[in-house]
Amino acid sequence: GLAPFARLAAIPGVSLVSIQKGPTEGQAANPPGGFPLLNLSPDIRDFADTAAIMTTLDLVVCVDTSVAHLAGALGVPVWVLVPFMPDWRWLLDRDDSPWYPTMRLFRQMQAGDWDGVLDRLEQALRQRVDSLDPAPPQSGA
Repeated sequence: GLAPFARLAAIPGVSLVSIQKGPTEGQAANPPGGFPLLNLSPDIRDFADTAAIMTTLDLVVCVDTSVAHLAGALGVPVWVLVPFMPDWRWLLDRDDSPWYPTMRLFRQMQAGDWDGVLDRLEQALRQRVDSLDPAPPQSGA
């Protein structure tokens, strides 16, 4: 579900957008706890729409789905949450992908531990936002 992502929505400067399709896309219509989430899922007709939306985003965060591969193929920055026992494509013991230079992998350190993955992802997202935030102007120079 979406509840674990609520903490990302609380980061100043972060806006969450849902491009989820399929049986679970309705989750974005009423996010748990009412956290802010722009739901673009109803506006997506096909994969071309998904690609067009992705190219307007600063970052895509997802699990191992076609969305991860599309973002990587488009060169869109993408962070992928990877289970402890990953698909062979994600290899082992690395946090990048040899196929997609804009991809970063956030792996489970033990089976079933998504909290640890989201802790690391939240920390990395805060660092990313801080690095993009312009420094306040200096007064009295």
